[in-house]
Amino acid sequence: MSWDKMEFAAASLRHKLTEEPQVGLVLGSGLGGFAETLENPVYVDYKSIRDFPVSTVEGHKGRFVIGKKHGIQIIAMQGRVHRYEGFSARDVVFPIRTMWMAGVRTLFLTNAAGGIRDAFEPGDLMLITDHINMTGDNPLIGPNDDRFGPRFPPMGDAYAPKLRDLALHVAREQDVELHQGVYAGMNGPSYETPAEIQMLRAVGADAVGMSTVFETIAARQLGMRVLGISCITNKAAGLPGAVLDHDEVQAVAARARDRFQTLLDGVLKDLHTI
Repeated sequence: MSWDKMEFAAASLRHKLTEEPQVGLVLGSGLGGFAETLENPVYVDYKSIRDFPVSTVEGHKGRFVIGKKHGIQIIAMQGRVHRYEGFSARDVVFPIRTMWMAGVRTLFLTNAAGGIRDAFEPGDLMLITDHINMTGDNPLIGPNDDRFGPRFPPMGDAYAPKLRDLALHVAREQDVELHQGVYAGMNGPSYETPAEIQMLRAVGADAVGMSTVFETIAARQLGMRVLGISCITNKAAGLPGAVLDHDEVQAVAARARDRFQTLLDGVLKDLHTI
């Protein structure tokens, strides 16, 4: 996607804003309800924006929600697009670049993920400390537009340490259990085989999903701060108690909604401290 197309999309958001946005939220499967808690929400359907990639997955409403929380102007995404829907890696990060062009500099990424670590149970929350890109793809492949950032962006601190520390602090104050772990990104849409899960475990992954990695790579090239949180919605294939079903993923995410929303709310409330 070209700079001009993203600038058009960003303009579609900017004219709905009352002030410069500070935070962008990407809300994954079953987690989009947090956007409904924003003050004076304004809705912008993805399909209303020319050339914008539109979600096709059940549980993704496919719209931006613009509003405020604790005095912070927020652009939230209720649903995202994925590589498995037929979009290119660059298409997948079109919304991230659009929010950046609209003014967002801090990005919260959420997702539903399968738990690889034995101790994880459906409904647990995991703070992403790092990721492993298992997709064989990268949104930065191809000609580089220097306006988006350097050709070779570093990924040593892909998930901002200060934001992670803040999330852990808030979780302790709220008495919310927040695990920490490494997220493995796969293309999907098929769930992983037991052998693939054993491979991911061997290389250090604690959870696995089909999103987030491309978005983080693009955001870091843009210089954005990134916080990532996974809702563990199922045990991964081959583990005792594994149930691999998209309806179940959404149902578990819904059951974790209150803890998830309380945690996000607390992080936003204290964001001014870092």
